Amino acid sequence: MSVTATPSPATNYKIGNERLIKVTENASRKLTGLLQKQGRPQGALRVAVIGGGCSGLQYKMDLVDGPANRDIMVQSSDVRVVVDPKSALFVSGSLLDYSEDLQKGGFKVTNPNAVAHCSCGESFAA
Repeated sequence: MSVTATPSPATNYKIGNERLIKVTENASRKLTGLLQKQGRPQGALRVAVIGGGCSGLQYKMDLVDGPANRDIMVQSSDVRVVVDPKSALFVSGSLLDYSEDLQKGGFKVTNPNAVAHCSCGESFAA
């Protein structure tokens, strides 16, 4: 009895550019280190916008192996960022930075589409 493996369909995604989201050198260095630490040097950062937070919307970020179907992938500062089409509407023109600051450190998105921010800085309205 022989078994043939069915090839999985190719992932259908689009290539975007830094007009969607741009990554600073600080964020790129941190992301590269995190991806290597997880054993995914060819991985990507997924940036999504979800409902929640005190202003209505908040960012969700995860390290992933690569783009999923319908994603938009942006290569910026030697790292890959993937965004789903719905989230792309909210993050267009954003800048992703990283800071080592003790109180407000971590990855930060500067988003020109945000019309209001909460005082904690974790959510926004668009």
